[in-house]
Amino acid sequence: MNSENHKTLNQHTVFGIRPILEAICAGKEIEKIMIQKDTGNKLLGGLKDEIKKFNIPFQFVATEKLNWITKHKNHQGVVALLSPITYQNIEDIIPGIFEKGETPIIVILDHITDVRNLGAICRTAECTGVHAIIVPSKGSAQINSDSIKTSAGALFRIPVCRSKNLKITIDFLKKSGLQIISCTEQSDKTIYEINFSPPSAIILGSEEDGISGECLKLSDDKAQIPLYGKIKSLNVSVSAGVTLY
Repeated sequence: MNSENHKTLNQHTVFGIRPILEAICAGKEIEKIMIQKDTGNKLLGGLKDEIKKFNIPFQFVATEKLNWITKHKNHQGVVALLSPITYQNIEDIIPGIFEKGETPIIVILDHITDVRNLGAICRTAECTGVHAIIVPSKGSAQINSDSIKTSAGALFRIPVCRSKNLKITIDFLKKSGLQIISCTEQSDKTIYEINFSPPSAIILGSEEDGISGECLKLSDDKAQIPLYGKIKSLNVSVSAGVTLY
């Protein structure tokens, strides 16, 4: 950690190619890696191999963003954000739920991007006995100090699973005997007309776009929360609370 090559800004940010490779080799959970656009650094080849090997989420960003994050230190075109939690595999969780004689209830967050919404949903999910949260590897809110604070620590208690492909994950859940219910206004049914007694996975959509068309097509049923006021939408974390209870 004190070597010249191992550079950190804080406990959750590492920059420089070799330091990030060291973090990966040490088994650190990587939230996301940001790579400078059009970088010509040959050393990135080895890092890209590790990203692919461990399915680490990454994105290409402008140099200015990396400079801002690292306060203009020598980042070599790459910055990694370390995760404060350890992600789990839904494929390992579902069998264990059935083995304990419990009925699985899973929440799928389809590209929720606000960290406080993510935290609030996880807090409610933990309180209502949800077995796991599933988020996409890319395009989801970062799990950081803000989301953990909003969750009141629930993010340390409820399993969070990253999915590289929500379609494949939903197919797995269906084959495992779970019904897939999309919470969406694009339905004539209300949540009170749905039987949530069987093993279930509830999909909640992004703040801007709602649930993706692909996820809607894969759903076994769709349900809306009845609204009686002039404002025809609820915050997604509120929708999660209403639906789960």
